[in-house]
Amino acid sequence: MTDMRETGLAFMKMHGLGNDFVVLDARAGDIALSAALVAAIADRHRGIGFDQLAVIGTGEGDAHLTFYNADGSTSAACGNATRCIARHLMAETGKTALTLSTARGVLQAVDAGGGLTSVNMGQPQLGWDEIPLAEAMETLELPIEGGPAATGMGNPHCTFFVEDACAVPLDRFGPRYEHHPLYPERTNVQVASVIGADHLRMRVWERGVGVTLASGSSSCAVAVAAARRGLTGRHVRISLDGGTLDVDWREDGVWMTGETAHVASGVLTPEFLARVQ
Repeated sequence: MTDMRETGLAFMKMHGLGNDFVVLDARAGDIALSAALVAAIADRHRGIGFDQLAVIGTGEGDAHLTFYNADGSTSAACGNATRCIARHLMAETGKTALTLSTARGVLQAVDAGGGLTSVNMGQPQLGWDEIPLAEAMETLELPIEGGPAATGMGNPHCTFFVEDACAVPLDRFGPRYEHHPLYPERTNVQVASVIGADHLRMRVWERGVGVTLASGSSSCAVAVAAARRGLTGRHVRISLDGGTLDVDWREDGVWMTGETAHVASGVLTPEFLARVQ
């Protein structure tokens, strides 16, 4: 196990459309992460700041990925972080296709050309017990004001289709539904509008994080919900606050394609780590 008290802790800062991540590489040795340490690193004033923290480890396929939210809780899936790490590993190995194991399952990632990276996030979970919801019900329209759709993408999602996604006060709207009693594990909350043929405008409140500029798993969930309702086809363009993702719900899963960025690499000092260990 890495002795961070002596050496510090190396990290990479990455983002996908402004959905930003701290990435730790634990392939050479385990890294002890407490919820308090994750939350301290997430602090944008006293730490580094991130929407999610991801740890690269060894496992089935080319690597195993573990994800944490900014509040220190864990998440089984994080689509944009998966794409960012896939791009990093492709540059490191020269490969153009990877398999990455996660709590969501084994995911495929490919170089889509033009600097874009695609990840297959797997088939959506559409049954109430898979998402999960608190009780048996139809998931296409929940008995909640606004009739949102519920979708699982390895993490739970609650999607509201509205006239104008930009007009929704997400900082108040999001937390109201993140903790809704129908979602025993809390939920990510999206507001989405149809703005053209197979084109959606979406904004997101992530559980354990808050408002984010983009979200990969949320984009997949919104695309699936829109297709199930007949609002779009199964291949859509999603415009988020931070940019655009291409989402294609195919027979083998929901593929998500977009840009990534590796912004910086650095080291968390032993002094910083000692304050929160």
